[in-house]
Amino acid sequence: MIFEPYQLTAHEASNLISSGSLTSVELVNSCLNQLSKTENSIKAWEYLDCEKAITRALECDHSYKIGEKIGPLHGIPIGIKDIIDTTDMPTNYGTTIFKDNQPNENAKIIDLLEESGAIIMGKTVTTEFAFFQPSKTSNPHDTERSPGGSSSGSAAAVAANHVPLTIGTQTNGSIIRPASFCGVHGFKPSQGAISRSGVLQTSETLDQIGCFARSLDDIALISRVLGSDVCLKEKNFYSANLNELSNLSVSPNFAWFDLSFYDRLEASAKDGFLSILNHMGINIKKIDNADRLSKLVDVHTKIYEYEIYKNQNDFCKKNWSKISDTLKNMIIRGSQVSKNEYIDAIQTRSAAQDFFADFFLEFDAIIAPSTVGEAPLLSEFSTGDPIFCTIWTLAGLPTITLPILQGKNKMPVGVQLIGALNEDNSLLKTANWLKQFLANEANFKRKIR
Repeated sequence: MIFEPYQLTAHEASNLISSGSLTSVELVNSCLNQLSKTENSIKAWEYLDCEKAITRALECDHSYKIGEKIGPLHGIPIGIKDIIDTTDMPTNYGTTIFKDNQPNENAKIIDLLEESGAIIMGKTVTTEFAFFQPSKTSNPHDTERSPGGSSSGSAAAVAANHVPLTIGTQTNGSIIRPASFCGVHGFKPSQGAISRSGVLQTSETLDQIGCFARSLDDIALISRVLGSDVCLKEKNFYSANLNELSNLSVSPNFAWFDLSFYDRLEASAKDGFLSILNHMGINIKKIDNADRLSKLVDVHTKIYEYEIYKNQNDFCKKNWSKISDTLKNMIIRGSQVSKNEYIDAIQTRSAAQDFFADFFLEFDAIIAPSTVGEAPLLSEFSTGDPIFCTIWTLAGLPTITLPILQGKNKMPVGVQLIGALNEDNSLLKTANWLKQFLANEANFKRKIR
């Protein structure tokens, strides 16, 4: 089978570029051609600079020809969520209030990506201020359905083969949920593993940076670049050779929490997870009576609403007529959270982190749904329920969604894995083990993507 360059993963494309079998110009042109075929219906991009992308690709190819050292993402096109500052592209934060807003400095991760040789194609669509108001983007698998949010365009662009990699953010479920709905890999690293400098802040406690890709190798590749800042360098984040993703000396131990809100899981998704749990046998332990953990959802809400009110209230008041009712209601609720309630919530979060630190001494990962099921219809005016991401985001734990299951309408349904704080490499290895394990099970061969 002959593949077009746009179908390649970043890892595959990087190897071909390094060997001289593929040029960056060929790759970028192929991606732009694919993008032109579907963008009118998907609307994944807020801003594109095709001419600059080609110019940058020519520079990358020239660097290769003259033998200059190339970075790990040399010549690879990438999309950036439109809440991340760039000096050469506008940053609109998902609202017309900031139309054509031009930042004076790059976000730290933009500098890291450019140093690695990545070609930033443009800005992907985000929901308003990275919150819940649906965006203009459609799901590439069914344009009558939502891609999720708030990283709507980032997930859709990867799923539609516009680019192999994109950057997103998550404050509740804004990476994991759209990745699940769009049938791609989505990774939210440990809190603090990636610099948030130059990224719109809604919650200083909960905002986190992550990525979308079509393979685990690509997740590891871009995470090494994004995590190469000083944040947690002493933790040796993402330092493992990509081949090590296949090497686990013993089978991992998984846990499944029986949480009170799991009754929201759609029937077809529930059947899929029951089948996975049955196939895993002794590798998984079901933990009942987890009601105390379920209460952490309210803790997340208090922190999120208090902090978005603190960070965005002045601006929203000045532009009250221009923001959505969805955001208005959150600002109002945030104003009603007292300082003592907020402090109590922060302390409860800290206690939850202590609980998980002890918990992961026994387990390698928690397995959980990524979403309640398939992507909702656009007519429902919803980006989907994020509740299956809330607890893990609150605790700052690394999470990844794998495009393994399908719902009754043949739409993607993700399987989420959660790992120990600052053990991101281990989580990626565990995720790879699970994909291989299920791929070897006859009942799952047709469902593994």
